Amino acid sequence: MAKKSSDLEHIPGEDPFIVARGGFYRRWLSMIEDIDELEGIVASLDSTTEDNWVPIWRAAGAKHEALGDDYDTDGDHAAARKAHLLAKTFYAIGRFPSEVSTVKAAISADCARAYRKACAHLDPPMEVMDIVCQEESFRAHFRAPKSDSPIPAVLIMCGADVFKEDRGWAAELALDAGLASLVMDAPGTGENPFPWKPESVKAWVAAIDALMARPEVDADRVGAFGVSRGGYSVMQLAGTAPDKVKAVVANAGHPFGYDMTEDEMAAVAEARNRRSTYRFGPADGPPSFPTWSVEKEKEIFAGWSLSSLGLVDKITMPVLMINGDSDHLAPIGNIYFMLESGPPGTRSAKVYKGSGHCAFEHQPEWGPASFQWLADHLNG
Repeated sequence: MAKKSSDLEHIPGEDPFIVARGGFYRRWLSMIEDIDELEGIVASLDSTTEDNWVPIWRAAGAKHEALGDDYDTDGDHAAARKAHLLAKTFYAIGRFPSEVSTVKAAISADCARAYRKACAHLDPPMEVMDIVCQEESFRAHFRAPKSDSPIPAVLIMCGADVFKEDRGWAAELALDAGLASLVMDAPGTGENPFPWKPESVKAWVAAIDALMARPEVDADRVGAFGVSRGGYSVMQLAGTAPDKVKAVVANAGHPFGYDMTEDEMAAVAEARNRRSTYRFGPADGPPSFPTWSVEKEKEIFAGWSLSSLGLVDKITMPVLMINGDSDHLAPIGNIYFMLESGPPGTRSAKVYKGSGHCAFEHQPEWGPASFQWLADHLNG
């Protein structure tokens, strides 16, 4: 019997040479059925630098893209979509963490191409929207179920190292719940040209405005959904534009306003420093992730936290927060901090005991539940 992701050992962390629940591949596990194939690919890796990393993942993606092309030629579009989505996922792993070099940009183009193929026969279709914000533009993916009248919608925010092509599953869940959706890259990633700075929330506001302007969408019933850094982004957006965002699901996210102890800050710094030891770009290039410190964590808190930005009390719409209680990147105290503020009855949470960042191994539960929760509140 083929191994499933639920059969894997739970080992939180960022080690790319281990396939485990809560580990490096948590970002993509729900998109890969054959865990044996994934483990075989990982076992063939000698290093994470792009000279070794990218060719191996590109070969895996190309194999499934070719299978998808054959299925399309035979008219089996369902099988083709499945193969093309798997190709996209392997290309996306090869691109990780972003387009830091020409080699990474090339496999990123492979990823986008495979995703377009996977979406070629969708019903309802996926539409690529170009959203303009202060003379810049960025692309996002729009889908809406067929309806005779305007319907609720959700803006789906990506995180730091997973792009919109890897959030198609969220758009599918939105459709299942009767919601239109717009999936966008976070600033500084994918096709979003804005830098990762607090003021780049203007790009998210522009996306909300574009979503509200769609004829398929009821502008008075728009929510937001985000995972990882996207969980922070939707909370920042909600506090910035509370008149436009009517319900929010935030999975993980940091910093909200929880004042960590010195020991907790040291643990976060240690986890981030372990991640910084892996170099995913050129062998002679810069580190893929910066080194961290307690002082750096305090600096981020002062510049980014929802409390420092004065947004906590502006988040008065219904909010659902989700995470594992052992998150090494977004401490669970963020959720408890938010539960302690806001109007009574507006904030709720689901915390998974013994689970790590975003509780990805529980995605089969919290994924559909999140969008049903959004539908219930936006329709209500």
